[in-house]
Amino acid sequence: MRVMALQFRVLAPVVGGLLLMTACSTAPEPAQKEQAAAPAEAKPEAAAPAQTAAPAPVKVKFETSKGTIIMEVHKEWAPIGADRFLELVKSGYYNNARFFRVVPNFVVQFGLAANPALTKKWDVPIKDDPVLRTNRGGSVTFATAGPNTRTTQVFINLRTNQMLDDQGFAPFAQVVEGMDVVEKLYSGYGEAPDQDAITKRGNKYLEANFPKLDYIKTAAIVE
Repeated sequence: MRVMALQFRVLAPVVGGLLLMTACSTAPEPAQKEQAAAPAEAKPEAAAPAQTAAPAPVKVKFETSKGTIIMEVHKEWAPIGADRFLELVKSGYYNNARFFRVVPNFVVQFGLAANPALTKKWDVPIKDDPVLRTNRGGSVTFATAGPNTRTTQVFINLRTNQMLDDQGFAPFAQVVEGMDVVEKLYSGYGEAPDQDAITKRGNKYLEANFPKLDYIKTAAIVE
């Protein structure tokens, strides 16, 4: 994970604790005419623009070695990330993938495929989304190695990790059922599994060296 510098917007100059506003000159009133002009004909008020409703959340069901987890994907939270995640689910990418990084009271991470050829196929970075939601407990967010490097790895927040908001991590989904399952995923290996080795060898490496890891049996969109 990376750390990005915070950016601040300057809204207006402040002097002596007062927000400066640009003064508007007042034009002199015209001399009063003897006869008042006829009032202008009233125009009908323009209709207020219709508000675009947010798209309905998409539910994704994960059948895991510990039980069922259901997430709701909200495209309006992070549209680029949400679309990539749903593409991966539809393709079967996450099936048999391990929860290879489980750090109690922080995150559960997954997204390196069981088959390394599949990981390589999807190694196509997507652009970042602006952060519109807090990384609260149960929210789902793409992992990243720097600006515009999101590919396939995601993590579930086990607590509110608000410091990740300022680092550019944009949640796109929320666990709505099975958070108790997430919290029971095997954490005995901590961060020991090597991500480079998983990328190159997939489940062969994990099964040989970290056999107790929990895994995703299937991931599918709930119609």
